[in-house]
Amino acid sequence: MPRIVHLTTVHPRDDIRIFHKECRSLARAGYEVIQVVGDGLGDAQVDGVRIVDIGTPPAGRLARMRRQPRLALQRVLALQPALVHFHDPELLPVGAALARRGIVAVYDAHEDVPRQILTKQWIPAALRAPLSWAFERYENWRVRQLSGVVGATPHITARFAPLARRAANVSNFPFLDELAVAAAPQPRGNIVCYVGGITRTRGAREMVLALPQVPGVTLLLCGRFEDAALEAELRALPGWAQVDYRGQVGRAQVRDVMARSFAGLVTLQPMPSYLDSLPIKMFEYMSAQLPVIASNFPQWREIVEVHGCGLCVNPLDPNAIADAIRLLRDAPDRVRAMGESGRRAVDEVFNWPQAERALLAFYDELLR
Repeated sequence: MPRIVHLTTVHPRDDIRIFHKECRSLARAGYEVIQVVGDGLGDAQVDGVRIVDIGTPPAGRLARMRRQPRLALQRVLALQPALVHFHDPELLPVGAALARRGIVAVYDAHEDVPRQILTKQWIPAALRAPLSWAFERYENWRVRQLSGVVGATPHITARFAPLARRAANVSNFPFLDELAVAAAPQPRGNIVCYVGGITRTRGAREMVLALPQVPGVTLLLCGRFEDAALEAELRALPGWAQVDYRGQVGRAQVRDVMARSFAGLVTLQPMPSYLDSLPIKMFEYMSAQLPVIASNFPQWREIVEVHGCGLCVNPLDPNAIADAIRLLRDAPDRVRAMGESGRRAVDEVFNWPQAERALLAFYDELLR
């Protein structure tokens, strides 16, 4: 089978989408899979995937963006792959250089980056719109030079389909068994949970503001804070007394947190990059038989209402979030029914084996 390289200079080597889903799926399908990373942790062999490390990145975003792509290109060329699947926008020039050398180069678009730029707090507000406009044109130009694009959502895939030679949607859906409820589940506590990046635009402040309105309910909060200022702000709120902050947790801890909760929060704010997203945490909650309390974006509302797996609220309104928590807390039969409906939707539609088939078919098309 052909040698495949997955390349990232930004994501960790154990990234759920890159390593656990795509690389391991391809290795099981018989491909020789190498993951090239830049974290300084050294080379390794894990689950049939060879990991090649180009070294610790320099401090600072700009220094990393100058140094790591150059090193990555050198290492990838030495490996002589048939196909390179890269995962970071800063690697678009690397992808184009590989394509010029006759190597099949595929861009995995995890996010709608131009819309994401509009919400980046570290970019001065006056620069966000022109940078978004410029990057979208740059990204479109580079994509035309590649062999194909993998989109993480139908919206992203549809954006690139008219530009790319080939495009495939490979949604970031959960594994069927990782978070499934045990045959004899533990009793769910008076607990709701949030698992993921803790940021302003993902509704962290509104979640904590909602808590005093539902006394006795604890928020199990798992993830890394966007910055120290946000952490200090949240800790100063009265609702923080009802938060059980666990920090960055592993997958086993994620499963335990969800098993103990009666609902999962995914109240991202109506930013351009979120409106058409499919957040993995929503489907992981469903996989764990948790009703979701989700933002009332049209696409999310359709999923939640069609499958009867939760409640949609205005994510900017802590009162609405509190009302949803209270409604589910006081209706255990409804919680059970919504949890079962969400799990059924994952079993039938929103699961990694479905996405894996799309990935393998795309590779077959590219390499045939």
